[in-house]
Amino acid sequence: MQRISFLLRVRRDKLADYREAHAAVWPDMLCALKDSGWNNYSLFLGDDGVLVGYLETEDFDAAQRAMAETEVNARWQAAMADYFVALDGTRPDEAMRPLTEIFHLEDQLGDRA
Repeated sequence: MQRISFLLRVRRDKLADYREAHAAVWPDMLCALKDSGWNNYSLFLGDDGVLVGYLETEDFDAAQRAMAETEVNARWQAAMADYFVALDGTRPDEAMRPLTEIFHLEDQLGDRA
């Protein structure tokens, strides 16, 4: 299982709207994410607009491709595009660049976990 984390930046003037949009994500978007292999997916948003995403998946590239093929993802990305800083015409889901994991407690604990 891959653990994926990424950063994006939400426009400060759109923070409340972004939070509201995620309080009740479209049911078909939720199903598409789950069906595409996005597990344990969470978003964390700071008051400065820094957005941290986290998910677990068997294959991140395959999970992204599966989502890109859904109609609901195209609609969601279009709806979300105005919330983000410096995307330069790139869809939010295409701007996600996974961070490199440098520490995981259970990995270092090994058999002691």
